[in-house]
Amino acid sequence: MKRKLEIMDTTLRDGEQTSGVSFSVSEKLTLAKLLLEELKVDRIEVASARVSDGELEAVKQIAQWASEENCIDKVEVLTFVDGGVSIDWMKTAGAKVQNLLTKGSLNHLTYQLKKTPEEHFADIARSIEQASKNGISTNVYLEDWSNGMRSSKEYVFQYLDFLTKQPIKRVLLPDTLGVLTYSETYAYISEIVTRYPDTHFDFHGHNDYDLGVANVMEAVKAGCHGLHLTVNGMGERAGNAPMASAIAVINDFLPNIQIQVNESSLYKVSKLVSAFTGVGIPSNKPIVGDNVFTQTAGIHADGDSKKNLYFNDLLPERFGRKRKYALGKTSGKANIQKNLQELGLTLNDEELKKVTQRIIELGDKKERVTKDDLPYIISDVLGEGDDHQQKVFIRSYVLTHSKGLRPSTTVSLEINGELLEAHAQGDGQYDAFMNALRKLYSSKKMEFPKLTDYAVRIPPGSNSDALCETIITWQNGSKELITRGLDSDQTVSAIKATEKMLNII
Repeated sequence: MKRKLEIMDTTLRDGEQTSGVSFSVSEKLTLAKLLLEELKVDRIEVASARVSDGELEAVKQIAQWASEENCIDKVEVLTFVDGGVSIDWMKTAGAKVQNLLTKGSLNHLTYQLKKTPEEHFADIARSIEQASKNGISTNVYLEDWSNGMRSSKEYVFQYLDFLTKQPIKRVLLPDTLGVLTYSETYAYISEIVTRYPDTHFDFHGHNDYDLGVANVMEAVKAGCHGLHLTVNGMGERAGNAPMASAIAVINDFLPNIQIQVNESSLYKVSKLVSAFTGVGIPSNKPIVGDNVFTQTAGIHADGDSKKNLYFNDLLPERFGRKRKYALGKTSGKANIQKNLQELGLTLNDEELKKVTQRIIELGDKKERVTKDDLPYIISDVLGEGDDHQQKVFIRSYVLTHSKGLRPSTTVSLEINGELLEAHAQGDGQYDAFMNALRKLYSSKKMEFPKLTDYAVRIPPGSNSDALCETIITWQNGSKELITRGLDSDQTVSAIKATEKMLNII
């Protein structure tokens, strides 16, 4: 039999303690619905009592919706031992489950509250009784529990002896300062679960040492009954244990554990939370980062074509995503072929070699090439022709632009093996370049076409800045010519289009 594990999402409460983050009322309601209905977490912690009028309005709207959907018991609010003020706030908001914040270490109790354990326990008992009289059920947080287990274990067990006799639903064990190692997490929770077998314990991990997911894994193995997670690992300081990674670890490494979270919605929810908060997702963040299902090295793409040699169990399709093959200086032919297959394009070996070389050149410039850029690179490279067919070469040029001085260009041009050089000024760098070319063609008594249209664009669909496409229309006597250039630099792409025109005429 698999053991059922509850997943409680606290993005809307603890995640909102991320510096600079504040959800609006509509954003909280939207995310609450998404977390419960689509991601299918078991519970959500949506706010702290008494914080603000906006917080009260958000909880009112969430509670109203949850009541209509018969899931009000899945909506929880952080409350305080404050003589009933939090309970009155809960009643006004319409929430039915309080997560009561209490002291889980003797240090916090002694130096922050300045009370004895007995005084604190009596206050807690009154808070629980008040909640019960008002139809509100109680879970209890043991703030700083992890340090309590390290430095005042006798107090923790004295408190749990009292607490497990109270009419509460769950005891919530937070590693408030993110100080636990995974071995401590396992040892402490094992000891507690063994000592109090009839009590439900949640583990609430923080990520200060980047051990959040490891501690989650050990807490589950030790027998905890629930986990507190946040989307994108949001939270104070280094944040909380991240939802996506924790869910993947449980599903892949803990086969005796049953959770109901919908993996395929993790990425969608992650992107929405990022959009609402303005907090970006690191590109290498497991499961939800932009690059985590992207193969860059050509040998990996080659291996994927040969029995999926570089796949692991984290298949992108599980999370509503697709595997990608990056285009850059390390990608090689295999990566390019993978992208060509997706576009429905085929190249012969010689053509593939040319395209690969161009992508490597762009990669050396630290430009990021995408699949959407590929057709334009192919068109540009395959339209160049061979050097032995080319009669005109722009061998070198210097472009200058200085404040208070007109832009100028020096150009070295080869025509039929003869090297020519000219210098000119203009209204811009490309205008100066064109004036220098006109000088050279005039000196050889050769006609020079008239530029009639000039357009610059990023290749449609591209989301990179790797390529700029310049399309120039020329009038050469009675004929109209159109040439195009492609480069990461706008002026250089125009120069490439011009070189193509010089060869055509």
